[in-house]
Amino acid sequence: QALAYDRYVAICHPLHYMSIMNPGLCGLLVLISWIMMAMYSLLHTLMVSRLSFCPDLEIPHFFCELNQMVQLASSDTFLNNLVMYFAALLMSIGPFAGILYSYLKIFACIHRISSAQGKYKTFSTCVSHLSIVILFYCTGLSVYLRSAATHSSHSSATASVMYTVITPMLNPFICS
Repeated sequence: QALAYDRYVAICHPLHYMSIMNPGLCGLLVLISWIMMAMYSLLHTLMVSRLSFCPDLEIPHFFCELNQMVQLASSDTFLNNLVMYFAALLMSIGPFAGILYSYLKIFACIHRISSAQGKYKTFSTCVSHLSIVILFYCTGLSVYLRSAATHSSHSSATASVMYTVITPMLNPFICS
């Protein structure tokens, strides 16, 4: 969401970019992101710590996905599933709404540009970020919101790699 806001300010308010995107605001955006993710992780850690597990279970992933671990619990997981799905929706809808709003404002600014070359250049800088956002949200939500009946460990692992490794790896290329 911070990158979408940065693009919005750079495209819609280019002359005020340095005063709006000052180091204090950038630090605040990073701090808010870290705090939200730390609280999200703490919530799930506390919710999983109340579950009981059989000692001989193995998760078929290269890392431990939350929904896979909850499905392997031997105790009642209704509350965990409810919290997991609600938190996943809350943590994805909020930022996605901010990104969507930023890009709607950007597209309105692009529409007001008179030259075709200027429109193309501005639009091309946004497409790479939008494609990564769509890739991240589609793969992440497919892992967390997929039902247990249609679960495939190979497709889930592939989707997990996409949103945990590939999209962060592409961020430096998008920002440059």
